[in-house]
Amino acid sequence: MWGGRFAAGPDAIMEAINASIGYDQRMAAQDIAGSRAHAAMLAATGVITDNDAEAIREGLLTVLSEIDNGTFQFSTALEDIHMNVEARLKDIIGEPAGRLHTGRSRNDQVATDFKLWVRDQLDAAEAGLLALIKALLAQAEAGADWVMPGFTHLQVAQPVTWGHHMMAYVEMFGRDLSRVRDARARMNESPLGAAALAGTSFPIDRDMTAAALGFDRPAANSLDAVSDRDFALEFLSAASICAVHLSRFAEELVIWSTAQFRFVTLSDRFSTGSSIMPQKKNPDAAELIRAKVGRIFGANTALMMVMKGLPLAYSKDMQEDKEQVFDAADNWMLALAAMEGMVKDMTANRDSLAAAAGSGFSTATDLADWMVRVLKVPFRDAHHVTGTLVAMAESRGCDLPDLSLENMQGVHAGITDDIFSVLGVENSVNSRMSHGGTAPAQVRQQIARWTEILKA
Repeated sequence: MWGGRFAAGPDAIMEAINASIGYDQRMAAQDIAGSRAHAAMLAATGVITDNDAEAIREGLLTVLSEIDNGTFQFSTALEDIHMNVEARLKDIIGEPAGRLHTGRSRNDQVATDFKLWVRDQLDAAEAGLLALIKALLAQAEAGADWVMPGFTHLQVAQPVTWGHHMMAYVEMFGRDLSRVRDARARMNESPLGAAALAGTSFPIDRDMTAAALGFDRPAANSLDAVSDRDFALEFLSAASICAVHLSRFAEELVIWSTAQFRFVTLSDRFSTGSSIMPQKKNPDAAELIRAKVGRIFGANTALMMVMKGLPLAYSKDMQEDKEQVFDAADNWMLALAAMEGMVKDMTANRDSLAAAAGSGFSTATDLADWMVRVLKVPFRDAHHVTGTLVAMAESRGCDLPDLSLENMQGVHAGITDDIFSVLGVENSVNSRMSHGGTAPAQVRQQIARWTEILKA
């Protein structure tokens, strides 16, 4: 493949370290699509004949068919998917195959293939996120007024609603969706035609190939076009942030499905048993999501380390840009699909949620707010009075609503029996009517907003 420059072939070790066909064969469809667009453009600009372009087109379709049906023989001696395809094309159509590489280099070819592959993965991520958001919206709508405890520090804080909690994840994954769409728009420039690094003297039409491959425009600088891997880094960055959200939710599902919480029941489809304990139902899908995100984080760091010290334009280091992206994409898509399946199938245990909602003095803030609103007590003073009442209730083994009016007036004489109107969990959540609050009316408003967003 190196022509007359080298007198001898590479050492076996050099061949092993140099070859990427073991993993970059995943880009076969993108490579052939890029070559077909390039050949059509070469014919349109008169660089090659129409007959040669037609032979190349038909030959590439044959190669793609062989790859799809599993009969294609990949060779490590040919290094990568690009040379494997070109060599097989020559076997099929002969001399015209040698004209395909006119006006391009493997540098712009691989950048184009990789961009096309990452773009496909961003589209898959968008579809996965949309499906997950829809599943969360269905859960939120079903339980818009179901009370549950809200936590800070994993300690009971204030009552919220199940719908409100589900909508928090809708917002998180909604931002992930936005990042995916932004990344796709930003990366949609074609490197094809940048050649090795300086462009080409052939009269090529880069706008034509860009349009044929669905790019918005050709990349504006040939040096940048072949050395840019920002699109892969941005893909991994978006994947990593989404993975954080997936992992946080997975952690909650693991906790909520325990016998101690019983907040949710996960379906048998996304649970496993024990080889020795017949009673076990383990949330393994959630646990594996929680673990797999580490591979996505690792891929992000690995590619940044590859790229951080490279001068312009192309260096062989950049061959190491794909394996971690492929692995991260596989795990991200799997995690999205598994989370969507769990959310669709899981059952929220309303009684357990409600029983836990009033525990841990969760309406203490409502008591303090009532004193500020009705008695005009400064909040810091109301906070102190409420803390004293909490300590009293704790010492008596009861909750705040179980204290008598006399008990409360012993701490602050201004308290009236109207205080009991705010201490109920239902009253608490219904009062949180501020924009984005947990009141069922607010939750339903946000569900409606997101339903319209998805329709659009």
